[in-house]
Amino acid sequence: MALIVLGPLLGSGYLLLRDAVSTPRSFLTDSALGLGDAAPRAVPQDALIAVGSAVVDGGLLVKAMLLAALWLAGWGTACLARDLLRVSLGPQLVAATVAIWNPYVAERLLQGHWSLLTGYAALPWIALLATRLRARSATAGRVGALGTWAGLAGCLAAAGLTPTGSLLAGLMALLLVGKRNLPATAALWIVSAAPWLTATALSGAGAEPSDPAGVAAFAARAEPWLGTLGSLAGLGGIWNSTAVPGSRTTFFALAATVLLLALVATGVRAVLGAGTDSESRWGAAARSEARVARRRLVWLAVVAIVLPALGATGWGLSAGEFLVTRVPGAGLLRDTQKFVALAVPAYALCAAAGCRVVGRWISTKVDGVSAESPRARTGGAAVLFLAIVFLTLPDLAWGVGGALRPVQYPAGWQRVADAVDAPGDVAVLPGGMFRKFRYSGSAPVLDPAPRMLKRDVLQTGELPVRGGVVSGEGERARKVENLLLQGGSANRLAELGVGWVLVEGGTPGPMGESKTTLAQLNPLFADRDVQLYRVPGEIAAHDAPAANRRLSGAAHLLWAALLASGFLTAAIHSVTRRSVPREAEPESHPDHDNAD
Repeated sequence: MALIVLGPLLGSGYLLLRDAVSTPRSFLTDSALGLGDAAPRAVPQDALIAVGSAVVDGGLLVKAMLLAALWLAGWGTACLARDLLRVSLGPQLVAATVAIWNPYVAERLLQGHWSLLTGYAALPWIALLATRLRARSATAGRVGALGTWAGLAGCLAAAGLTPTGSLLAGLMALLLVGKRNLPATAALWIVSAAPWLTATALSGAGAEPSDPAGVAAFAARAEPWLGTLGSLAGLGGIWNSTAVPGSRTTFFALAATVLLLALVATGVRAVLGAGTDSESRWGAAARSEARVARRRLVWLAVVAIVLPALGATGWGLSAGEFLVTRVPGAGLLRDTQKFVALAVPAYALCAAAGCRVVGRWISTKVDGVSAESPRARTGGAAVLFLAIVFLTLPDLAWGVGGALRPVQYPAGWQRVADAVDAPGDVAVLPGGMFRKFRYSGSAPVLDPAPRMLKRDVLQTGELPVRGGVVSGEGERARKVENLLLQGGSANRLAELGVGWVLVEGGTPGPMGESKTTLAQLNPLFADRDVQLYRVPGEIAAHDAPAANRRLSGAAHLLWAALLASGFLTAAIHSVTRRSVPREAEPESHPDHDNAD
């Protein structure tokens, strides 16, 4: 399924669609470490790509991570269904399909939020591991196996590739891990969030209030015939009406949502209930903990859908505006539809349980056998459920209807990247952060310059949304942009720390009186796509203090160590555990039971 979704993107080229930008090589600039003017929204994502692209082509690295995220989302959800429901292979495949083949994944792909999907992929694994830790502490009075803790640490770090993913993962872990394990889990989460927490503290960007206009601009959106609540319940409703599959823009959205919710409804009772005979070999405490985990996931799904819907109402918008203007860092919560990701594990569990329920019902009606018989037709029910899930979103296939396709950068970009090798930040023209290049398609794309060049590229952070503009935090970038558009002097550019001006051709945007300023600069390179100018004179230093770079670098290294050591330790422990005879393992713990 992951290959079917991402097929076109896996060819030669780079992901360049709305917020998604991959380049051949990225660099550890101040902005990549979260120490620029803007809030650290892409930390530690940018630093990881900068380090990784020194070894592997950056475009290949991003595509590999995105493919792995979708694959792991499906696999993790199947494992979660196996552990919490004890379902066979067919219902596990249903759970995996719900996790991959849904509007949330489609819309976030179209919006370019590939790194958020790594956090999304970690959620079922975190739910699985947290439940195992809770069950172990409840049944054996122990804090849990080292391998389970290591796996949880690695998943929290993986989800922490972006601040939002980190929040989603932390909420999931803390909800399910149990009181006895809360302190250790909270400590692991803080370590996994160290890069963006450190960057926020050092840069001070997170302490600034956000533009209240962003609350309404990024609120969940009603899709045709559904309303806001119905759109969110169908796992859709992203704020950007252009970043949705075509099938979600017509009456088909209502029919697809009804079908999805019908599948979920068939298994709600089984998920919330006391369990089935397939759980009879569990210990009483293990059954109880699995039931608690299932119920908490269901209630989490309800909250994850209802709260964003309330946030789009009049009083909800007022409450959001109050928060972002008075609570530091609250701007991270303004895109409320992101949190619908927390509902997907419960949806997948209910669909898997419903598949088993329908299979047993068919068996009793057609074959006249007991509902608990091994002959129950869960395989046939699974085929039916899979067909319905695929039908609800037919245009997710092959790059979300072809929207995801690789892009080739013109040769001029590499010439510019090689030339920018002296002190001074880079200013860009036309004004604004988004571009429409001749080679990137019809959708706007985030300017690739910040991830292409060795020096920091100044960006205002202003976002054009729904016909308006949401202000950003880049105060110096705003001064530089205004100076260029007003035809200011080269000397003033140098005082503001600008050593380079890059003009990106063929894309709409304001140029103002910038010709007056460009005439004062030294041209270095020009073709139809990019023109590079060097600002003469002495360039004032505006780099982040060396101490801040060291602290931020240490936080990134701590995060990377948690990521690598967590998964490595979990893998070693898993291999070691497989060598232990099954008879030596405690039968009452759900970690050690086979699936039906």
